[in-house]
Amino acid sequence: MNYILADEPRIRQQLLPFTFTRPVCEIRIGILTIKEKWEHELNAKVSARTEEYLSQKFPCTVSTKEDNIWINGALLPNPELVKAISSLAKNEALINTDILIAVNTGTEKLSEFSLNNKYTKKEYKGGDIMIMQRIWDIFSKNDKALLHDYEKLCKGRKSAKVSSTNTLIGKDIFIEEGAKLECAILNSNSGPIYIGKDTEVMEGAIIKGPVAICEGSVVKAGAKIYGATTVGPHSKVGGEISNVVIFGYSNKGHDGFIGNAVIGEWCNLGADTNCSNLKNNYSIVKVWDYTENKEISTGLTFCGLMMADHSKCGINTMFNTGTVVGVACNIFGGDFPKKYIPSFSWGGAMGFMMHDLDKACETESRMFERRHKKFDKTERDILAKIFTFTEENRLTH
Repeated sequence: MNYILADEPRIRQQLLPFTFTRPVCEIRIGILTIKEKWEHELNAKVSARTEEYLSQKFPCTVSTKEDNIWINGALLPNPELVKAISSLAKNEALINTDILIAVNTGTEKLSEFSLNNKYTKKEYKGGDIMIMQRIWDIFSKNDKALLHDYEKLCKGRKSAKVSSTNTLIGKDIFIEEGAKLECAILNSNSGPIYIGKDTEVMEGAIIKGPVAICEGSVVKAGAKIYGATTVGPHSKVGGEISNVVIFGYSNKGHDGFIGNAVIGEWCNLGADTNCSNLKNNYSIVKVWDYTENKEISTGLTFCGLMMADHSKCGINTMFNTGTVVGVACNIFGGDFPKKYIPSFSWGGAMGFMMHDLDKACETESRMFERRHKKFDKTERDILAKIFTFTEENRLTH
């Protein structure tokens, strides 16, 4: 069988601004991305079906020789779910009430991943499913996803040894080869701690699980990290972090607080950036929704910053509770900027103007070079497309 993780249009829209630059299945939650989870569970390579402008970077592979199984890219896998999906016959669709889980189209392409299709529907009879439908699901469900990934990746393996200068509390700590730790405190009594390959945890850092520090990342001296937090690959973190998911290649390397938040790739938070995650009156937090084109309730008391890929903020930036920042924004200055900042915005509390596309790409090129990556034509084309179709948002907000 050939497996393809498909964007369900409604869910993709609800997961903006993070899905401006990636398929839904490339969202990181727990230790792995959703796509990586499925590859581990299926023991097979999978591809992604997403928007046309993203297909050069995230190609979709459709087989002409074996059955194509199209799976909802917002779903997190489990053995029971995999078994039900793998048993689908040609032209059968697996559903869970109003959620399309998967479709077997045989050797044909799928015209649209939605419940409104011609396929015979089968109701999923298994247990609960975990699905990402809102941007705040990424941090609020991170604890369960992290525990699942930890068990999947670490079961039957032996953790690398670390220097005796470290204090390790609890039994659920796994350290990959190549990781460097000195004089750090790791407490897994509240959840597992995963330290990835070639990471560095500097002196005085305190990590309280569940936490994942992914490959090549750095935890700065004196950092305080509380679960459920994921620091994606090749990122740098410092200060105080609580229940945050950082996708990767991003920096929050200095003092300052961020909590109950999601940070995309290629972001940088300047020194002493602080992000509110709780309102003074303890009321429910609202955030901007791209589907409704207005703020909607999260149902949560704790909800902080949502910052999409390629965005930056200067030193001493303050963000209000439930702020949503689009792609390639540059934010600076004192006082709180508005709670919804459209993609390619430049400015702060005193007002915003359009962030020039060429200048934004120049900045990204420099940041990529610092990580020994190339900001190529594919990356630029994606940003150019986003720049074009988010113009109306900048003009009206």
